[in-house]
Amino acid sequence: MVLDFYKLQELPFNNAPDPRYLYASSTHREALASLLYAVKSGCGFTAMIAKPGMGKTTLLFQALDQLRDKATTVFLFQTLCTPQEFLRAILVDLGVQQTEGTLFELQVKFNDFLVEHARSGKPVILVIDEAQNLDDSVLEVVRMLSNFQISTGQFLQIVLSGQPQLAEKLETPKLVQLRQRIPVVARLKPFSADETALYIDHRLRTSGYEQGKPLFTRSAVELIATYSGGIPRNINNLCFNALSLGCALKRKVIDADVIHEVIGDLDLKPLQESLPPAPAPDPKVGSEALAIVIPKAISSRPRLSVAKAAVASAALIGMLAGFWVGHRSTSAPTVVRANSVVQPPPPATIPGPAKAPAPVDSTVQVHAGDTLVSICTQRFGPCTPELLDEILRLNPSVVDPNVIQEGQMLQMPVMQGSGKETANQSLFAKRGEQ
Repeated sequence: MVLDFYKLQELPFNNAPDPRYLYASSTHREALASLLYAVKSGCGFTAMIAKPGMGKTTLLFQALDQLRDKATTVFLFQTLCTPQEFLRAILVDLGVQQTEGTLFELQVKFNDFLVEHARSGKPVILVIDEAQNLDDSVLEVVRMLSNFQISTGQFLQIVLSGQPQLAEKLETPKLVQLRQRIPVVARLKPFSADETALYIDHRLRTSGYEQGKPLFTRSAVELIATYSGGIPRNINNLCFNALSLGCALKRKVIDADVIHEVIGDLDLKPLQESLPPAPAPDPKVGSEALAIVIPKAISSRPRLSVAKAAVASAALIGMLAGFWVGHRSTSAPTVVRANSVVQPPPPATIPGPAKAPAPVDSTVQVHAGDTLVSICTQRFGPCTPELLDEILRLNPSVVDPNVIQEGQMLQMPVMQGSGKETANQSLFAKRGEQ
């Protein structure tokens, strides 16, 4: 649907490491040139370090693409391994059949392969992605691999690619020998605002977008540059969701309010803050009790959220209706509606003066972080749809159960008897009589 609506040949903002979508920013051009120079010069070791999402893997694929006809390449990305597993993975990728044995035996097999392969005149390039996850023992094996030299020069080229934690590891005293063997360290830096705009345009053109006007407005691109921090993977996520939402809203041009909506959807903090702690299960309440969590609405969300709120409200109404049909009971005491006459209880069979029921305050004040369901749960136990409906009836000013204000006074039902179980059972009984 997105492809047809925006007339694209393929999705432009996938996070797959496709070299065709690599945007050659100044920092990426410099890093690629450093990698190629180090390999062709026989430096032995090269490192590339950047934050997550900066396109390290895509850049490595681009470098290997240019070296594929001139070298034998091995690409490792599974770095949570032991030294034996590490060497075994290299041998498997090189096509060695027998990969069993001790660490020493695996090193001998690798050395034999290099000696045999030297006749082809092609060097072996070993690329290790996510190298920050390598254990120190594996990094020591990596250092030892560099000792396999052919008389014609450094026949094995090793590229270590990883996040900033890799730089921290290489600076530790344990790995000083490995650090000393790395003459070239390439780095990737986040995009500037202008580079972000060029990056978005490059990916759209690569995917086949040929419309006369820009797909993203200037204000939308500025928001993307700000909230992504110039990190390509963040830019992809924002743009991917913006195209999906824009297609749903029939927007031929993505403007700032669409990006605002996407930013709100991708932000997980409001979801974490709005969820009240789950109440402890009450063993006295039967399995028919149902607790429904309704997060408090976020009033600062843009106007585009109205459509989503309507869908959510319809789903809630349908759920409450289904629960009402299947969970009616007539075996419990009755609920006492506000301003109604209460029949006195039957006289006590135990001798002695009868005690008057304790007065119950029928109003509560809304505090910060409260929702209608959390107030209902704290006061009556599991908040059934019938009980929630009664609270809404007593508070006609509450139009939307998702929206209550701090400091607001709410009228609560007055239940016959005491205890949370009695309150809910009374309500079920009253509904059944009706």
